[in-house]
Amino acid sequence: MRDGVDLIADHYAPTDSRSVVGTLLVRGPYGRAFPFSTLYARLYAARGYHVVLQSVRGTFGSGGVFEPMANEVHDGADTVEWLREQPWFTGRFATIGVSYLGFTQWALLMDPPPELAAAVITVGPHDLAASIWGTGAFKLTDCLGWADLVAHQEDGRLRSLIWVAGSQRRVARATAALPLGDSARALLGAGSPWYESWLRHHDPGDPFWEPYRLAAALDKVSVPVLLIGGWQDLFLEQTLEQYRHLRGRGVDVALTVGPWTHPQLATTGAGRAARESLEWLDATLAADKPARPRVRICITGDRWVDLPDWPPSTSPQVLHLSPGGVLADSAPPEGAHPWRFTYDPASPTPAVGGPLLFAKGGYRDDSRLAGRADVLSFTGDVLTSDLYVIGNPVVELSHAADIPHVDLFVRVSEVDARGRSHCVGDGYRRMIATPEPNVVRIELDAVAHRFRAGSRIRLLIAGGAHPRFNRNCGTDEPPITAQRLMAATHSVFHGARGGSQLVLPTTAVRPSPDRVANPVGDSA
Repeated sequence: MRDGVDLIADHYAPTDSRSVVGTLLVRGPYGRAFPFSTLYARLYAARGYHVVLQSVRGTFGSGGVFEPMANEVHDGADTVEWLREQPWFTGRFATIGVSYLGFTQWALLMDPPPELAAAVITVGPHDLAASIWGTGAFKLTDCLGWADLVAHQEDGRLRSLIWVAGSQRRVARATAALPLGDSARALLGAGSPWYESWLRHHDPGDPFWEPYRLAAALDKVSVPVLLIGGWQDLFLEQTLEQYRHLRGRGVDVALTVGPWTHPQLATTGAGRAARESLEWLDATLAADKPARPRVRICITGDRWVDLPDWPPSTSPQVLHLSPGGVLADSAPPEGAHPWRFTYDPASPTPAVGGPLLFAKGGYRDDSRLAGRADVLSFTGDVLTSDLYVIGNPVVELSHAADIPHVDLFVRVSEVDARGRSHCVGDGYRRMIATPEPNVVRIELDAVAHRFRAGSRIRLLIAGGAHPRFNRNCGTDEPPITAQRLMAATHSVFHGARGGSQLVLPTTAVRPSPDRVANPVGDSA
């Protein structure tokens, strides 16, 4: 590197030099052994690629100190300088990788090298601050769990296995304690010394986050890009933003979104991701246009379908929050008495399923959540025909609270014929509330789901989802040191003038009869 630090990489070469297709660069912090050696090195070397699998600064033998994301722009550029000098370099290369390995690709695209021919970015964020603080609340379980992983991933095989066995339990204990800064450091020990800085800088616009924001890369990339995401992935919003931005600029970009959580992109989704990645790279490195649709998505509960673009054309279906916990097609009469629930940060409403990094996320049974006293639940009539919802649902609430510092969590679920409820998509907002009704609009994460005939649509409203997001203590104390707790009573109003409603983007799409896509994963 330009500062004299050496980074370690493994070079995988095709056994038959006559079949060389091109070169791939893969950069990440998780080591060069399984699963990355299999997913991104051996597989592609066997298909004719030279592969450079590099450990980023401060990880697995590479020199320097690991500061997440902070050095990837310069180190990526310096690695390409080294790559140019290798006798086996084919003159053109592509990048590939998942998660952090996707962020390193965006870092390289901040100043795209002329030899770069293509990129395959799987759930790779380009803006860390937006990923962590985009809702106004801190993604507690994901960030602390990842910091714990990084702190222990080089402990040795036996110690790492012991750590993995107890990791979720230890992280759960740490997230339950206050203040968050002290409980995290007790868990991490001397590891991940940067963690508190993420928790301390709670404004995404803070200059601290500037090295972690790579949105400028979206305006510089011109090579073909394949984006792969999951409906239950924590970086879904950024994957879709990347697609829209590149598509708007006329870049040759394609999008695949499956029914996956973040971990499933390396397990149940790995087969489809590898197949589509190989097709994309083989074509682009040969200077051909990949023969694939612009957008390929899995409609959960149904099938994979091809679309000309994202988002597709849809029609809004409005469901009104009505007395008796009903979602109705028409607005109810004006009501003098709002629905109320109390959120107590001393016993925060738990997170159930959803886009989580380590904990049990995804399409989970959230029936018990609907029955809690600190959750409002509204359920629609039994559907007489299938309903396809594709895009971002929106919840509009006429809302008030008795203290200003509150959170709102909203979720759309599907209730089957036996009364069991499973999450489909949700949204979150940390906000300043008013004592008088005020309209709050929350856009949920994008979904593509078939609500089956015979099922019902449910909307849940709560004041938190802990420890997925750090609890709102009800005060204006900094999250890293907050300990004082204040309960919040929320009021949600209804009626023609003070209405609250759920708006669903619906479509009459009828998928072609290929094969059913399992909502909990697709082995492809």
